[in-house]
Amino acid sequence: MSTELTLSDLRKRWNEVLDLVESQDRVIWIAYFDARLESFENGRLTLDFADSNKLATGHNFQEARLRHRAVLQGAIYDIFTATVVVVEK
Repeated sequence: MSTELTLSDLRKRWNEVLDLVESQDRVIWIAYFDARLESFENGRLTLDFADSNKLATGHNFQEARLRHRAVLQGAIYDIFTATVVVVEK
């Protein structure tokens, strides 16, 4: 990408990223589909799971997200050709 990636860019194409993740592994998609893109600074995308945490009794995928974060970061790279580090709030 010739221009700097922004949070707005990520939000506009987030469904494409999730679709790519789902095509690779539906379980990983389930772990990330309800993320809110909170901020993007210095190549670090912060995801907020506050809404999904309200249902944490049986719907807490934090451990799975930690194990499979590379798949999400790879999908972001494939869509934007930019290296992004994903962190959780």
